[in-house]
Amino acid sequence: MDEQRERPGPPWRRWEERSGRGPGWRSALLVAVFAQAGSGWAAQQQTGRVALDAFARILLLLGPALLLLRHRYPVSVAYGVSVVTLVYIAAGYPYGPVFISLALACFAAVVAGHRRAAWGAVGLLWAGHLLIGHWLYRWLPPAGDGPAPWGQELGITAWVLAMLAVSELVRVRREQWARERVERAAAERRKVDEERLRMARELHDVLAHSISVINVQAGVGLALLDSDPEQARAALTTIKAAGKEALGEVRQVLDALRAPGDAPRTPAPGLDRLPELVEQAAAAGLAVDVGVEGKARALPPGADLAAFRILQEALTNVVRHSGARTARVGLVWRPGALELRVEDDGPATGSSAGGSGNGLVGMRERAGALGGSIEAGPRPEGGFRVVARIPLKDVPAEEGP
Repeated sequence: MDEQRERPGPPWRRWEERSGRGPGWRSALLVAVFAQAGSGWAAQQQTGRVALDAFARILLLLGPALLLLRHRYPVSVAYGVSVVTLVYIAAGYPYGPVFISLALACFAAVVAGHRRAAWGAVGLLWAGHLLIGHWLYRWLPPAGDGPAPWGQELGITAWVLAMLAVSELVRVRREQWARERVERAAAERRKVDEERLRMARELHDVLAHSISVINVQAGVGLALLDSDPEQARAALTTIKAAGKEALGEVRQVLDALRAPGDAPRTPAPGLDRLPELVEQAAAAGLAVDVGVEGKARALPPGADLAAFRILQEALTNVVRHSGARTARVGLVWRPGALELRVEDDGPATGSSAGGSGNGLVGMRERAGALGGSIEAGPRPEGGFRVVARIPLKDVPAEEGP
């Protein structure tokens, strides 16, 4: 079976694969058959022209034969077919389908981006026809022929312009399709990058928070292991709970890597889990006071997750970088926005606790993705403050009881 699949095909099929084009020989064969039959019919109607002979038949085959190379050598083929057509006309043979080969050759040149070559080949034919029809006709067959009527020249000129116009139209359309393909590919790459960034942000927030709690409790457990075993046991219990929660949230984030179409196994965290954050902060030795102003609203999933992660990261920063043992969290529900505030009284410890410094960056990215903003900096009276503003559009306030 493998040998059959690897067996090379016919020579023309291998040439098509190498050239990256479709079966161009089929259109060339169709043109050759039509040129032979159509020119024979034209010879019966144009009795004043030279009758078709062997040389005429060869010329009618040579043009379509050159079309086989139009994708590889568009410029040479355009000029070559133009010369063949001029020789056919100069020999006095009847007008007819001989011009189709030139139309296809120039069309291929324009589509390939060789507009000047196509215009040059058509210009060569047009100028040569003028010379033959109004000057060289005295020395060329058929004998006794007079100058070509100007009406015929106008018809040929109109045909040439129409052919080039169609070629240009197809070229522009193909360029537009190519740009659209590039834009779609760029959009797909941006989508992948955004998803990768989202996952990295989620993993950072989950791990930074949980590992900070584990780090603090591990220090407490080590310090009290001999003097207060019960307190050390409580610290180890907190470490186990924090590790379990971190594993669960990491698993949820990595669900995005499963097969397309699968739904998340668990809902994304939101502000309804704020009490858990308060409990985790308390386990790490940080007392958190929560205040709410205004009427709460049901947030969209994206905004709910962003609000939760911003509060989580802000409290994690207090645990890791501040010597304060208390913090205040405020949720201010305004008509068109939700304002999140996290404040502590400091002082800063000057220790990163192994952090990467991406906490504030991640919070700004989350708020910015929703059209919001983050303000973070020291408070005049001491400590640190983080204020996040998340715009809310068309989110009705929850009705009171």
